[in-house]
Amino acid sequence: MLDRALRPILDPALEFLANPIERTGLTPNQVTWGGFALGLGAMIAAAAGHFALALGLLLLNRLADGIDGCLARRKGASDLGGYLDIVLDFIVYSGMVFAFALAMPQLAIAACFLMFAFFGTGSSFLAFAIFAAKRGLGKDADAPKSFYYLGGITEGTETILLFVFISLFPGAFEPAAYVFGALCWITTAGRIGTAIKVLR
Repeated sequence: MLDRALRPILDPALEFLANPIERTGLTPNQVTWGGFALGLGAMIAAAAGHFALALGLLLLNRLADGIDGCLARRKGASDLGGYLDIVLDFIVYSGMVFAFALAMPQLAIAACFLMFAFFGTGSSFLAFAIFAAKRGLGKDADAPKSFYYLGGITEGTETILLFVFISLFPGAFEPAAYVFGALCWITTAGRIGTAIKVLR
């Protein structure tokens, strides 16, 4: 929901930060893998109960995710890059929830509900992209990607804000997980509705 509104603010900053990275000769996929390593570090830190460290590593992961997109647009987006972007993002998102469950096992049911909701948003997002590509539906001109981007209430920005909140206030993980999970299911329902209208 917030992704589109924040793009005019974040994109120029990401483009600026991408300049020195580009001069090093790193490829977009190398930046993607580096960001994923930071995401794994965030999971390990969260599982150990070091939530502030986990948040810092996760924010660096998200920064790398934005920079690799800038580099890909300059060099030409690849199918492999788009694939890695999606898969590794979902691993980090679900892995962070799992890490919180490891740190606070008493909250495992809330964590399971949140991951269950992530499956709804993820599958409704990716399944639509498959059939949009099959039908040749146009990409969003304002947000060029390797796949058709279907929005919703809970997109990338909202998910990052969730992780910021629960990292700063881990004691609020349980209600946050249930509230955000419910919003994820509203997003999933909306995407299914869109798919019914577009793909029927």
